[in-house]
Amino acid sequence: MITNDSQIVGMISRTQFFEWLSRPYGLETFLKRPIKSLWRMIADSGEIADVEKFLEKHLVLSATCPIDKAVELALKRRTSLAYEPIIIEWADGRRRLLDMQVLLLAQSQLFALAKEAADTANRAKSEFLANMSHELRTPLNAILGFTQVMNRDPFLSTEQQQHLGIINRAGEHLLELINDILEMSKIEAGRIALNETSFDLYRLLDSLREMLQLKASSKGLQLLFDYAPNVPRYVQTDERKLREVLINLLGNAIKFTQHGCVTLRLSMRNGDKEEKEELSENAALSPYSLFFEVEDTGAGIAPEEIEQLFTAFGQTETGRKSGEGTGLGLPISQKFVQLMGGTITVSSNPGQRTTFAFDVRVKLAQAADIPKTHPTSRVIGLAPDQPNYRILVVEDRLESRLLLVKLLTSLGFSVREAENGQEALELWSSYSPHLILMDMRMPVMDGYEATTQIRAHLKDQTTVIIALTASVFEEERNIVLSAGCDDFVHKPFREEVLLEKMAEHLGVRYLYEEVKSPDVVSGDGAFEETQGEFMITDQSLSLHLSQMPTEWIEQLHQAANKCFDHVIIQLIKEIPHAHAPLAITLENWANNFLFEQVIDLIQQVQVKEPLSAIKN
Repeated sequence: MITNDSQIVGMISRTQFFEWLSRPYGLETFLKRPIKSLWRMIADSGEIADVEKFLEKHLVLSATCPIDKAVELALKRRTSLAYEPIIIEWADGRRRLLDMQVLLLAQSQLFALAKEAADTANRAKSEFLANMSHELRTPLNAILGFTQVMNRDPFLSTEQQQHLGIINRAGEHLLELINDILEMSKIEAGRIALNETSFDLYRLLDSLREMLQLKASSKGLQLLFDYAPNVPRYVQTDERKLREVLINLLGNAIKFTQHGCVTLRLSMRNGDKEEKEELSENAALSPYSLFFEVEDTGAGIAPEEIEQLFTAFGQTETGRKSGEGTGLGLPISQKFVQLMGGTITVSSNPGQRTTFAFDVRVKLAQAADIPKTHPTSRVIGLAPDQPNYRILVVEDRLESRLLLVKLLTSLGFSVREAENGQEALELWSSYSPHLILMDMRMPVMDGYEATTQIRAHLKDQTTVIIALTASVFEEERNIVLSAGCDDFVHKPFREEVLLEKMAEHLGVRYLYEEVKSPDVVSGDGAFEETQGEFMITDQSLSLHLSQMPTEWIEQLHQAANKCFDHVIIQLIKEIPHAHAPLAITLENWANNFLFEQVIDLIQQVQVKEPLSAIKN
């Protein structure tokens, strides 16, 4: 029973419920038990002379009729009778008049209770997601982080190198699975938003083609990208979500196709009509649609299985047999596409082909809106003639603190550490750090409170605070910035991301591993340079590798099979300057333990021309 001050004071029976409601000034309502829907007309009445005339004016409901149903039926009466009282009838024939005001009040309080219950459930779900994100991603931060730190050690044994590669690959795979599950949970909780940015669409597609080309080639598949001539280079939408959708669709197509080709087609549409002419410059603010099609020549999908493709954890028979993935990729992709203003469809001819098609709404952007990206090699230390940068690491997890301390001290930073926000306040006062790396979820005092107090006492506002968060919620950025943080880094973090943030806010200059400066290679476009930036095209790697000595290629193959990244680094030093794109790519793969891609590249060359036929 709930009174008019919305306080729950007890439980009453269904009979008591309507007795309370039907009192002249009764405001009490019964909302804590389900009431089954049942209502009937009065057959006869000894108390009412003209039953039919009376029933024409008043609605008769059973005492077990739900409140919302009673209101619905009452308001369906003709306008002049809509707010007349209704009659409540008990099983034993007793009746009582019920004022509509009291009934509407009951419904109002029922809605209030339902909303409160839903809000409580959503808060509980959000809290659960935040906790799960923190508990799952924080250990992975240590696992993947220490593989990066250990990779800096040139004295690891052969067995240790091999184990390190296995740990890194397993950790990355686990992170992908966790991200999928958390992403789906965010979608279900309504905690996902569109983050529109301006970006280079051509560069995005080139990076995807480079990423997937070797995997397709290793299966003997063609990977084709077909763009309409009017597709703009610079657009504005959510780049990360678009990238994830394309990776999922193209990756699935390659995985489930055994022969033939996988094709990505892209066109530009304005409204419902496909644009045939070049887009005008003044159309930058007009909405357009990018239309994507991913077609494969695989086994196809049975009609009865298509419906479950976009169901969470739903997989086709082929997907289950592959033993890979969570069954969340397509549901997540569908939600992302819908968020970007489009729809995704699938058509399939079993035994022939499958086509996934989707569109996304975009705005046109300008080259000046796109942030410049430059390829860099690994940081090996601090450049000379700089201040002694003092860094304060605030982390409650020992493994996370050790990771950051090990990484930063190895580069030349001065580092102090704290276990919680309270210790951070004390050290900040005495240590005066240039920068604080602040975990946001800690006991005693969390990072939000510690940051707020530091900002409240900071006179010159010179200390930079970068939040370290394992949260998967996109709105977390606004929360940490409003607390006083200057920036944030997601866990698990990559060292290059963290170091780039530190350089951005402190102006730190680094020393890098030596990388050969690339030249322009003409002809088939194997290597291109534009305004200090360079891009490796699809055809270049196998061409460059095929021109290396046979013995060198065999040594590279053996090193990749044994996960000997240090051997690969030594072999890279023997690559002539003319083949700089190959050197840069192999170094990147070795540094990230992508030995399978090295092997795939070698096998691709072997398919085109056996090693015995390659001339020095």
